[in-house]
Amino acid sequence: MKQEQFVARHQVEWMAFEQWLQARGERVRADGRDAGPVGVDEGEIPARYRRLCQQLALARRRGYSAPLLDRLQALMQRGHAVLYRAPPPRWHRAAEFLVAGFPQLVRSQAGCMWASLLLFALPLVGVFVLLQLRPELVHQLLDPRQIAGIEAMFDPADPRQALGRDSGSDWQMFGHYIMNNISIGLRTFAGGLLAGVGTILVLLANGLNIGAVAGHLQAIGHGDPFWRFVAGHAPLELTAIVIAGGAGLRLGVDLVAPGRRRRRDALVRAGRIGARLCLGVAAMLLLAAFVEAFWSSTQSIPAWIKYGVSALLWLLVLGWLWRGGHGVAGADVDGGGDDAS
Repeated sequence: MKQEQFVARHQVEWMAFEQWLQARGERVRADGRDAGPVGVDEGEIPARYRRLCQQLALARRRGYSAPLLDRLQALMQRGHAVLYRAPPPRWHRAAEFLVAGFPQLVRSQAGCMWASLLLFALPLVGVFVLLQLRPELVHQLLDPRQIAGIEAMFDPADPRQALGRDSGSDWQMFGHYIMNNISIGLRTFAGGLLAGVGTILVLLANGLNIGAVAGHLQAIGHGDPFWRFVAGHAPLELTAIVIAGGAGLRLGVDLVAPGRRRRRDALVRAGRIGARLCLGVAAMLLLAAFVEAFWSSTQSIPAWIKYGVSALLWLLVLGWLWRGGHGVAGADVDGGGDDAS
């Protein structure tokens, strides 16, 4: 068979394989996994690749021109690199998700995130301000045992405020903070299954409780050790609670108002988005627990250093959520967006 006939017979198949390789390269997801191009049957690709290898061998045996052999060789090498390359390591995919995919996903649910922030922050700030004007109202929000406990814990006259805990206690508290923080995050998210009402109640309750504790301690003059303690881990912990609340509200919205989707499909979609958000929330809460156990508890560090580190962490967390993954192609948000909000 002449070379012209050989090329005419197989040209369409070569072009299709070349277009598949190009589309494959352009549609790599941000988490490191490949997304096959639309309209191409992935099941046919291995067979097409084997035929290409056979055609290259046949062209060499028949002594066809160097440009044709070079073209087929290049296609074969590109196909081998795509079909037989090793998948990226799990840690690499996890790091890519945390750096880029997670903040992209948070931004894709902006409506639910802003609603969660309001539900959490408004009662917190409102109760804090109210207790500066009416300190006696703390007894309507906290029971006497809670009040006595937080007053003793953050008493400026207690010498332990200057010494902090020993290293063994730090590790014990690290485990305690992990369990406590992650349980709060999961309750906040899972409350969305109650048509969002559970998430709303958890956000309001946490906002009221934190506002009551902070407001009472500030009103009685125990604010300095309290603010020095919470300054370090607050950027991670409070932001994570808000994000978990946004994920729960996403569940509630899609359950109550599924739009054009079937309710089951909308709930599955929201669950997938929420599960990915919870992965990032868990990482944030784990880091917050570490900071709380090993940095926040060290009261001997000057206040200006504590507040400076806190300001830096706030800038890093907010900057990461605002710009993380910006310009990175297509994090998988599973059809994200607040279209049903």
